[in-house]
Amino acid sequence: MTETAAGAPGDGSAAGALVWDWSVRVFHWTTVALIPMLWWSAENGAMDWHRRFGLTLMGLLIFRLYWGVAGINTARFASFVKGPKAITAYLARMKRPYTPAAGHNPLGALSVIALLAALTAQITAGLFAVDVDGIESGPLASLVSFKQGRAAAEFHEFFFNVLLALIVLHIAAVAYYFIALKTNLVRTMITGRRKGAVTANPGPFPLTRFLIGAVLAVAAVTLVQL
Repeated sequence: MTETAAGAPGDGSAAGALVWDWSVRVFHWTTVALIPMLWWSAENGAMDWHRRFGLTLMGLLIFRLYWGVAGINTARFASFVKGPKAITAYLARMKRPYTPAAGHNPLGALSVIALLAALTAQITAGLFAVDVDGIESGPLASLVSFKQGRAAAEFHEFFFNVLLALIVLHIAAVAYYFIALKTNLVRTMITGRRKGAVTANPGPFPLTRFLIGAVLAVAAVTLVQL
């Protein structure tokens, strides 16, 4: 667990500077895989699998929210969530030649926060959801009335379309960066490194903080099933 950046700020090595540690990349691509699996399981009535996939995504989300506070610098919300002035200034710089940000840029941060918030709302509703017959239900459905569980289920079904819309916007933004700004965000999320990015060396991977986050995520998933 000694993943480090390629060197000093502005490192011009062929590999590029490290901007995403492996845990952020695992969260991202596992979420990408789970979303269609969740849709498929719901559409085909495979609710046992739907629950498993949903709880897995819940654990990943809890870890990512924790990592947004305790992770390496580029993973922390404080490093990329900025105000209107920073967003406006960034928009003025969105032209070629484009200099990539270290991690998420101020505009991309809006997409990240929106997606994390949407996932939180979607998963929370699923925990309390109850189907029409009262046969299939989320792990916390017993804590609410049948009417409230049905309301959660209806929200869960409707809000998935909102989540899909945000995902489409996210993909469109990635395509724009690739076509218009010649910046390959997909490759960076695979390798963790970005050429031309200005970033400080984050040092060794914080294994202890990672293990704390993993334990918190597993504990939360276990707790909702008791």
